[in-house]
Amino acid sequence: MTASATAVLADSWGFHHGDVGIGWWIVMMLGMIVFWGAIIALVVWLVRGGAASRSDPPQEILRRRLADGSISVEEYEQRRAALENTDPSSTPSSRPA
Repeated sequence: MTASATAVLADSWGFHHGDVGIGWWIVMMLGMIVFWGAIIALVVWLVRGGAASRSDPPQEILRRRLADGSISVEEYEQRRAALENTDPSSTPSSRPA
């Protein structure tokens, strides 16, 4: 529903007698719910770290999985080697000669 249709619909509900009709009360109440919902969502997003991702590095997740027994030592070694081979900081141009 467009804003002009909402205004026409809201203005047509109730008798005015110099006061705002029931339609505007509903529109304002819904607007207030959306406004405060957006404020609360923004605060929660900022408290949780905003756009910055705070996830653990893959090596730390791998160590934790080994520690809790969900993977074997051999699987840990294989995955660690695979992670070290795909590390972007280990490209040939960034290695010292």
